[in-house]
Amino acid sequence: MTETRFASVWDAIEDTPEQAENMKLRAALMTALRQYIERSGITQAQMAKLFGVTQPRVSDLIRGKVHLFGLDALVNMAAAAGLHVELRVLETETA
Repeated sequence: MTETRFASVWDAIEDTPEQAENMKLRAALMTALRQYIERSGITQAQMAKLFGVTQPRVSDLIRGKVHLFGLDALVNMAAAAGLHVELRVLETETA
């Protein structure tokens, strides 16, 4: 039996490197949004109004249901919260 090591959990569970990269970005945005929600101290209903979504959608975000959110939706929520989103694109090293 050989042991395979992965750089992230997404690399291990997603079918393609493209899907893994997408999930990494989504997870990072969700983490930032959850931290913002925790710091703000406002209710899920108030946050939903700010984000322009429903309260159950905010609940899904807080619970980490990453598969329910696309990058566009998460970027829009971050912008509505006054967060600045930056993207860096790096070439991967080939072995």
